[in-house]
Amino acid sequence: MSTPEERLSELGLTLPDVVPPVAAYQPTARSGNLVFTAGQLPARDGEMIATGKLGGAVSDEQGYECARQCALNGLAAIKAEVGSLDRVVRVVKVVAFVASTPDFTGQPQVANGASELLGEVFGDAGRHARSAVGVPVLPLDVPVEVELTVEVS
Repeated sequence: MSTPEERLSELGLTLPDVVPPVAAYQPTARSGNLVFTAGQLPARDGEMIATGKLGGAVSDEQGYECARQCALNGLAAIKAEVGSLDRVVRVVKVVAFVASTPDFTGQPQVANGASELLGEVFGDAGRHARSAVGVPVLPLDVPVEVELTVEVS
């Protein structure tokens, strides 16, 4: 079976550099065998890939792609913390915050961008508990922010 990083490569993806914090926090915190990421924004190559709200200027497809990028950024932070994604035993929990208009109810489908990527990368170990929460606004006007919690060896 291939490694998580080989599966990323097979998907045509590479781990980005860890996105620097935009305020007073660190990208990850470890407690025992759990690694918690800070909220990851949809940054790619130093820029946010979208801004605005779901149900408004941001399409469902763009929201899904933002969630996917957030998860990829989270994996980069986890790798920086533990040295290799091979050390991830399982993805425990994903929390997706979706900036959306009051009538938008597709938060779970947007969050699938993160969840499906984690399943592709980790297989059964990528199955996780999840919350998908609609919020009125997120930092830097991004449409999606994702937190990951993983168990590591």
